[in-house]
Amino acid sequence: YYNQALPLIQAVGDKTGEATTLNNIGLVYDNIGQRQQALNYYNQALPLMQAVGDKRGEATTLNNIGLVYSNIGQMQQALDYYNQALSLRRALEDHEGEAATLTSIGAVYYALGERQKALDYYNQALPLSRAVGDKVGEAVILNNIGAVYDNLGERQQALDYYNQALPLRRATGDKPGEAAALNNIGNLYNNLGERQQALKYLNQALLLTREVGDKTGEATTLNNIALVYDALGERQQALDYYNQALPLRRATGDKSGEALTLSGIGLLYYALGEPDQALDYYNQALPLSRAVGDKSGEAVTLNNIGAVYDNLGDKQQALNYYNQALPLMRAAGEKAIEATALNNIGIIYNSLGERQQALDYYNQALPLTRTVGDKTGEALT
Repeated sequence: YYNQALPLIQAVGDKTGEATTLNNIGLVYDNIGQRQQALNYYNQALPLMQAVGDKRGEATTLNNIGLVYSNIGQMQQALDYYNQALSLRRALEDHEGEAATLTSIGAVYYALGERQKALDYYNQALPLSRAVGDKVGEAVILNNIGAVYDNLGERQQALDYYNQALPLRRATGDKPGEAAALNNIGNLYNNLGERQQALKYLNQALLLTREVGDKTGEATTLNNIALVYDALGERQQALDYYNQALPLRRATGDKSGEALTLSGIGLLYYALGEPDQALDYYNQALPLSRAVGDKSGEAVTLNNIGAVYDNLGDKQQALNYYNQALPLMRAAGEKAIEATALNNIGIIYNSLGERQQALDYYNQALPLTRTVGDKTGEALT
């Protein structure tokens, strides 16, 4: 429809209509995962919006460009466009738009591992969404705040926010959003060791994502169900769900998600005693994490590759990978995984007879395990 309308609008010289149509075509491409095409149309829309002085449209387009850059992992570019959109939305006193942009900026900082900054932006966005009665936006923000607390290991706080988001998602008929909330609650129960509760929520999410044809959400849910079966020791079941998730990740161009699924499959093969298979999957995951700037994912994969070499008796290679992982974990604020890596390095030095080196790493790991409340890790240290 938009492609048919565009030449007609251009023929009559309607610049505002042309800009709006270009923006809408961009949105369609964005929604089907064709990011480059989306950018192409947004970048055509932007100068037209500026030429006709449509500040509101300009802000929307800037925000949309920011979203594309965020989706392809170019976070600095995303922030640049979001901050331009934010200034315009504030000048226009567009509180709903301002809340949406603040939320997007929060999501970028969350992806960059800057949890406190993410919370700061989400907490600025929340009262704005409530003030304008934007239930959809409010649900997104509550969900995102829950995710930050979840990531910080404050599970009860996280559950509280997720449970506030869920009824809002249902009330607004936002099925993909409802599925995302169910996913988060399911993951949280899995982290608490309540596997059956986790499966209950995740299976509800899976039905919803399939009902609305949300391929990205479906892939995420399949991946999460695989994690639960893995935790239950049902490796074959887990592998089945990962293998359903992988082609969906690829079809939607979700590189970050694809890396996560490949890593999950690698971990499974490692647990099944097939180190070569594990390495194959980790080595597929690593360049994807790097491509999207996912430092946390890259660190976990490097750590996992180190563990395989460690297991194969190649201590030098193992140390090499653990030492690559360590600064990335610190940069991303991943204390629990950092503690694991420090422990792993300590174990290698111990096995090589370098006791003092080993002690040095164990002593670095101990306060971290205490900080994140990892009693098992503390006992091992």
